[in-house]
Order: sequence, then structure tokens, then C-alpha cells
Amino acid sequence: MASATTFRKRTQALRISKDYADTTCERCGSGEATDELLLCDKCDRGFHLFCLRPILPSVPKGQWFCPLCTLQKKPQRFPLIQTKIIDFFRIQRSPPEDLEKPSPGRKRRKIGLLAKKKKRRLLPFNPCDDMNRRLEQMASLATALTATGTEFSNELTYMPGMAPRSANLPSLEREGMQVMSKEDAETLRLCNKMMERGQWPPLLVVFDRNEGFTVEADRFIKDLTIIAEYAGDVDYLSNREHDDGDSMMTLISAKYPSQSLIICPDKRGNIARFVNGINNHTPDGKKKQNLKCVRFNVDGECRVLLIAIRDILKGERLYYDYNGYEQEYPTQHFV
Repeated sequence: MASATTFRKRTQALRISKDYADTTCERCGSGEATDELLLCDKCDRGFHLFCLRPILPSVPKGQWFCPLCTLQKKPQRFPLIQTKIIDFFRIQRSPPEDLEKPSPGRKRRKIGLLAKKKKRRLLPFNPCDDMNRRLEQMASLATALTATGTEFSNELTYMPGMAPRSANLPSLEREGMQVMSKEDAETLRLCNKMMERGQWPPLLVVFDRNEGFTVEADRFIKDLTIIAEYAGDVDYLSNREHDDGDSMMTLISAKYPSQSLIICPDKRGNIARFVNGINNHTPDGKKKQNLKCVRFNVDGECRVLLIAIRDILKGERLYYDYNGYEQEYPTQHFV
């Protein structure tokens, strides 16, 4: 459900024939907005895209069956077995004591208050001390990835037939791009190393019947903490303009559309694809935002990070603004 683009709006809008002219939405009872009224291919009931929970971003390709016909149930939980979880996420096998504590970092110099105000550095996530709790966090993500048919990947992938790595040039970004400092790049590498060792971010993926899969904090998270890097296959925007995927993310918004890139986490991805967006058409919706999507130039390659923009309490769900850049994604129907 996490996206920052409008290119998912499909051109093949639903056309209702005379036989279905009186069709109304089973949820709201209205027959208006017919271009967003979807008919079940089994029972012919109608549902607005924005009345479904979770909402559909666009008319799906092929057949579609309504919730009453599919009897959508809570996904089967991934087994809470350490060996299965380690294999699923390809975690480096280490002695138990190595997994219990994060690797000691270098001592930081004391920085004056004035210097702190001038330069605020990104923070690494703080994993739970209890390894069993970390296994539960990993199992929650494995459950969501398995249910959506997604292979775990914590990095950008360049597949044959899609955009090559050479196309990922931060200089193509039409509005410029932040260059990640050496200190922040080291923090990002530390986060990746911790995850490779099984020192997991304190996050849980939960299933909500209204919002679908969503992510919540499993412990207190400080402002400016790196939550996740957006991972998935890199492709040209032009190749995905009519794609019905629901989690694509802008990577580069270039002056020439043929050079614009997106991240597609439908085949390969991580926890970032399950972070939901706010309804930025309402004041209450905007208050829910606790993350920001930021694109960085990291060693000559564009990368996308989700970063905490304030302190986040345990149990609080994570949200960011899909329309943080130039996009106008229709979030007015978001929960």
C-alpha cells in the first residue's frame, strides 16, 4: 500500500453497460463515480475502489472477486521457528551471544549544542535486546511477504528487461537530490549490517481488515531514526504506467519522463512496502504522519529511505505522506 506516485491510475476505467446501469456500491449505497465502481466477476455486486478495505488504487487487470466471494481471512502466520526465520531472511549464522547485542560502535565525540542544531545526523534503529522478540518481529514480516508472494530483499535489484544500474543517476533528478553525508552513510551501512546479523528493527507488521498489512513500532523510536530503505526492482516509469501494483515508489523524477525510475516491490521487497500513507486531505490525517520519505544520493546511486520525523511511541502505527514530492496521489479515501 505504500506508494509515492500517481502513475498507477489506469486508463482502462470500468465501463458499466446498460444491464448494470442501476448498480450501486455495496458499501456506501451510491451509484455515482461509475468510473471507480468495480463489479465482482462472480456475483456482479458493485464496490467503489475507495470503499474497499484496503482500498484498491486502480482497476485490477483480469478478473476480480469481491470480499464476499473471496471470504478474505487473516493470513496464515509464518512459523515462529528460529531456523526457518533465519533461512527466510538469509541471516548470517552467528553464535547466539553475537545476536544478543549490537556490535560496539565507535565512541562519539562530544558535540556542542550549536553544532547539533546546525547538523542533525540520522540515527540507527535500536533493536530489541530479547532475541525471541526479534524473532516475532521477523516472523510478522515473513507472514506479510509470504501472503503477498514477495521474496525478501533489502536492496535495490536490477533485473533483465528492466532499468539497468547505469540508469540510476542522481544527476537526472529534476529538482536536485540530497547527497548523504559520510556519517549518515556509515549509519545506513550499520543498519544493514545489523539486519544481516539478525538485529532487527523494532517493527511489527500487523494485518488490519480496514488497512490491510500495516506496520507499527514495537518499542520507542527516536526522531531521525532510519526506519527502512525502500527496496525492490528498479524499472522505468514508462514501463509501469498501467501497472496495477499498489506499492511502487518514485526513485528518480527526471526532466525527461523516459529517464524517470521507480521501485517496484511486488516481486522483491522489504518492510517498507507495508508502511501506509496518510490521508493528507484532512487535518487529522496529517497529524498521523510520523515518517518522511527522503531520496538520497548515496555514493553516486539514488536510494530512498523512510525516516522518523518525530519520536514514535510503542504501538504507534507508521505513516508517511505519499504526496511528499510532485505527485498528487488520491489519498482522500485513506483511513
